[in-house]
Amino acid sequence: MNEFSKTPAGLYRYHRKTGLPLATYFSGMKLLWLLEHVPEARKKASSGDLLFGTIDSFLLWKFSGGPHGGKHLTDVTNASRTLLFNIHTMQWDQEILEELTIPSVLMPEVVPNDAILAEGKIGCLKGITLAGLIGDQQAALIGQNCLRLGEGKCTYGTGAFLLVNTAYRPIFSDAGLITTIGYKLRNGIISYALEGSSASAGSAVHWLKQLLKLKDDQELETLALEASDNGGIYFVPAFCGLFAPYWDPFARAAFFGLTLKTQACHLARAVLEATAFQVRDLFEGIQKACGMKMQELKVDGGMVKNERFMQFQADILNRKILAPENSETTAMGAAFITGLAGGLFNDFEELGQWWKKKKEWLPTLSSLERQKELRYWKKALRKAAKWIQKTIG
Repeated sequence: MNEFSKTPAGLYRYHRKTGLPLATYFSGMKLLWLLEHVPEARKKASSGDLLFGTIDSFLLWKFSGGPHGGKHLTDVTNASRTLLFNIHTMQWDQEILEELTIPSVLMPEVVPNDAILAEGKIGCLKGITLAGLIGDQQAALIGQNCLRLGEGKCTYGTGAFLLVNTAYRPIFSDAGLITTIGYKLRNGIISYALEGSSASAGSAVHWLKQLLKLKDDQELETLALEASDNGGIYFVPAFCGLFAPYWDPFARAAFFGLTLKTQACHLARAVLEATAFQVRDLFEGIQKACGMKMQELKVDGGMVKNERFMQFQADILNRKILAPENSETTAMGAAFITGLAGGLFNDFEELGQWWKKKKEWLPTLSSLERQKELRYWKKALRKAAKWIQKTIG
């Protein structure tokens, strides 16, 4: 039983409705705090003098006139990250709003991703039709052309974000994975996704570069290539605890297996491999929850430039890894959604032609070696777990 399943059931009473655990990370909890602690906030909320929304809502409101007739809207994907949105009914959940004492008058109207939104009223946007809204990871899912059941992508940024398309069916996991809306179109098509994320990917690389006084990612990759293997070194990047599927806020980062023969190249390799191990655990958790075997994984983000890292990712996943020619997949997905809204595309089938493969990595590691690596990774996880003792009160 993992840490997630041991969490008090009350923290997950919204999970089946929203796809999210009850946590301060999501904006619904932040809104509740504001209403309770900012003077006059609740009074203004009840009178309609206060509005709530994520950053997309604010930008659209601002661009379409702000206090002078600005449109107060959001889309289903951004709404689904607030902890206040029912991903089944595609509406703000009135029971949750009432329980959290959040006035419904605060909430923006929720529209499909390919909606025509408003007319621009300020600056260079004046007179321009504003169309298309979508969250960043969902946009990357579309930009990677993961539009069919079982197709998935991983974005390597500060953290690593793995999303898999589960089509018309929301799938819930007991391993701390997030059930989310992939997209909803005006024609009624709805697609869900299952998401897992690790807190440290690029951030761990950045930390090591600073520690070793390396100039850039290329210098780190060159250093890692000096090692023929990881020297028995394993790194758990739990700088702020571990996210899915471990859900241990008390874990802390640590190297394991250090000896007098350990060199900087072994540390560099271990830090890169740590992200690949985490993505592998997310990949396995999603496969188990979905009840299917994924044949490949599409990737994007800064770490994809690192050849040694991507080869190890393919090896530890035992799957083909694909990178696109256009690495700006989030921007591409947002552009596709806008193109659908404006009639440039008729449907998603036309979008496939825009995704082109730039590079692929095939697994080369033997099954025996892979299992050995995973055993040591799991051992390192156990050692780093619950490093900080819980306090009460």
